[in-house]
This record gives sequence, C-alpha cells and structure tokens, in this order.
Amino acid sequence: MAAGRVTQAEINKAAWAACDTFRGTVDASVYKDYVLTMLFLKYISDVWKDHYATYRKEHGDHPDLIEALMKNEQFVLPRGASFYDLHRDRHKAGNGERIDKALHAIEEANGNKLRDVFQDISFNANKLGDEEQKNDILRMLLEDFARDSLDLRPSRVGSLDIIGGAYEYLISRFAASAGKKAGEFYTPAEVSTLMARLVEPQEGDDICDPTCGSGSLLMKCGREVARHTGSRKYALYGQEAIGSTWALAKMNMFLHGETNHQIEWGDTIGNPKLRTAEDRLRHFDVVVANPPFSLDKWGSEKAANDRFGRFRRGLPPKTKGDYAFILHMIETMKPKTGRMAVVVPHGVLFRGSSEGEIRRKLIEENLLDTVIGLPEKLFFGTGIPAAILVFRKKKPDDTVLFIDASRDYEEGTNQNRLGEEQLLKVFAAFDDRVSIDRYAYVATAKEIANKDFNLNVSGYVDTFEEEREIDLFQVRAERLRLKAEMESLEANMEGYLREIGLA
Repeated sequence: MAAGRVTQAEINKAAWAACDTFRGTVDASVYKDYVLTMLFLKYISDVWKDHYATYRKEHGDHPDLIEALMKNEQFVLPRGASFYDLHRDRHKAGNGERIDKALHAIEEANGNKLRDVFQDISFNANKLGDEEQKNDILRMLLEDFARDSLDLRPSRVGSLDIIGGAYEYLISRFAASAGKKAGEFYTPAEVSTLMARLVEPQEGDDICDPTCGSGSLLMKCGREVARHTGSRKYALYGQEAIGSTWALAKMNMFLHGETNHQIEWGDTIGNPKLRTAEDRLRHFDVVVANPPFSLDKWGSEKAANDRFGRFRRGLPPKTKGDYAFILHMIETMKPKTGRMAVVVPHGVLFRGSSEGEIRRKLIEENLLDTVIGLPEKLFFGTGIPAAILVFRKKKPDDTVLFIDASRDYEEGTNQNRLGEEQLLKVFAAFDDRVSIDRYAYVATAKEIANKDFNLNVSGYVDTFEEEREIDLFQVRAERLRLKAEMESLEANMEGYLREIGLA
C-alpha cells in the first residue's frame, strides 16, 4: 500500500466516531442525515482540492486556466461553499445558516445532478437545540471531519468505492441503532446480495426499486452486472417517499459513481413518477424492493380508481399494503424479460380474503416463480421472519420452487445474518430447481391450487425429522447398570464415613 493511503476500515471507524458529537444530545434517526451529508460535502471538497492541486502542479500558478479546467469536473463546487470555508468560520455565530447556504449553492451549481437533494435537510433546524447549542454542535462536527483520519482526497483514499463503502457502512450502523424506523432506508447487505442474484441482472438492463430507500439494493443489482460482465451498461431507477431518505439515495448514487440513474421523490402507490412520455407506467427488466411491511394507510381509498390498472386482480386490505406494492411491481415488469424479487412478511403467503384472491390470480397467470422462507431477526427493527417472492413474466413451466432457508443463519446478539455458506446453499437450490429433502420442493400449479393457493413454505417443504427409535431393552439394561454402579458408590462412601467416625 502506498505511503499515506488508508483502508476502508480506518475510514469507516473515523466516520462513525464523528457521530460522537451528537450522541446523548440528538437521536440517531435525526443526526444520521447531518453526518451523511457532511461526509458527502467533505468528500467533494477534498476531491476538488486534490484536483486543483494537481492542475496547479501541472500548469503552474495560473488561476484562470485552472478555473477553466475545473469546469470539466464531475461536479461544481462554488466559491465559498467548500467544507474548508465552513471550517474556517466555525467559531463564528451562524454555523447552521452558513452550511445550509453552502449546500444550496452546490445544489444550484450542479443542476439536475443534485437538484432538490438538500431541500429536506437543514443544519439550521431547531431540532439541534437552541442557537448556542446548535452552533457548538456544528462547530464540533466540522472539527470532527477536519481530522487527518477523514482526509478523503483521492490521492490518499484511492478509489471512489472506499467513500461509497463508508457511506454504506454508516447507513447500516444507523439502521442497526434506529429501531423500527430502520427498515425505511436500509436492506441488510446479504439480503440485497441474495435478491440481486435471484433476478440475474444483465448488461443493458433497466433496473428499478419502487421503494428504494438509500439505494443500496439498486446499486447491488448494478454491481452484479459489473461483476459478471465488467460493464456498467445498465440504468437504475427508483422512487422513495421520505424526502431525507431520497436525498441519501441521490448522494449515495453520486458517491458510487452511478451516473445513469433516475431517482424520484414521492409515494409510489399514490403517485408513481417513473412514467413514459405517454403517461403510462414505465416498464423494467428487473424490479426489486423491500417495501414497508403491512403498511397501514397505503392509499386504499384511491386504489379502486387507479388509472394505471394496477389493482385489477383485487384490492389489498385497507390496513395492509403488502400486495399494493407487489401489484405495482408486477405491472412494471417488461412483458418478455421482466423478473422481480420482493421481500414480504409471512402473512402475504397465507392471509385470506382479497389477498387470497390476488394470490390465486397471480398463480393462475403463472407469474410466481419462487418462494424463499428467510430466518427471523434478519431485518433491522423487526424480529419477524420474512420471505422473498420471485416473479417472472416468462416461465418455462407452471411450477413454483419453495425453499426453506429459515433454519440456516449465523446467529448474532441482536440480529441474525445470512453468511456466505447459507447464501450459496440458496443459490444452488434456486439454480438447480429440484426438490431437496427438508430444504426445497418444486410444486406444480395444480398442487398449489389443491392447497387453496396457500404459499406457506412449511406446507410444501417437509422439515419434520423422525425421532430415532428407542430400544427399551437397551435403555433398561443401561438403567440397571447405572443403578448397580450407584449402589456400589454408596457402599464405598458408607465405609469411608465409618472409618472416620461419621457413619
């Protein structure tokens, strides 16, 4: 490693330590946006500084020439909006206002790349305390990011991925500590890996996540293409309802160098924004999502008159929006190449009424490909087990593969995880598509219909293990042997006690 270079672990540790400024004062669900935004600002400031120094070394002290060369950068950093400008003035009053002005100047200067990204994040908000406390907290935050350990210049850090990696690391740590709110913005890395592999993204694919959170699942699909082909010829599309989380996704894409993306802000069910010029739902080769589980108030009152026809198979229950997201995703798959993977709570597999009717129609249309039962405690903020449903628009037969992966996991203190061994076992079963004793079963559409379209994995994969037959004569003989041995020990003990006068 070159002198001065740092590792991913060192950057991760330093970035997480910067959160100490907020701990005990502001909740993690609040300060995550400030820390991640500051990491973004520090990185682009260090890239700008590094490139400016390189041009100056190559061309000498010619400010006008260097300024012209800097216009060709991936982004624009306006005068006075750098992290270092803010750090220089950190002891003055008004840190929150200055940071907000800098972010909005960056947003304005970069047009569509960063449009509206910072509008839902205000460093001048009252949630950081009164003016004096807020100013002190932000001064300390600027000092945290000015440390040598968070020098993020490319000449020191190396590849762009290390910053994207730090961003993902922080998002996962915030998810782990944010309780029930965590699922709104993060899917555990190994679950993202599993889903990306199941939908087999290809070069040239359009890939969509209609509830994209911070964008990690989307980018995992993109990296799957790059891993197999070495190509980054794919397009990423997403929509996110929460403004601050949408901003994280936009910054995350920027930091990972994902230039071919379209991430929209809004409610996917109530106002799907990924549409064609003809105002129809856009179609994608790959659709993946980890929607909010059993969302109450998902927009049922408007669903009956949905102009996109997403609910023609039935209206999901008013207080459980799981099938609203599934049906939206089904409608956005391309007719020939479309495939999708979605994380759902187990109730989706067996609940009756309108959900049972929707399930029946999806099976009869031969859209469902695979059902995978996952272990409990995999997802942040909930201990309930979940499942992954895989759908395809074109299938070679009418079978559905059931995989019971619920008992294979690495146990953690607060959260379980899928290790490499468990992932490979799922992949092998998915690829081979044959029944495996106590693990996988290939069911026909007729078998599923005979079970009243109940998709509970345990109804197809028999995990019962017969108890070993007990030889009662052998057990009795062993009991008699132990009894005789105990009597002998008691007799010996009695003798020892008599010898010392304690009998």
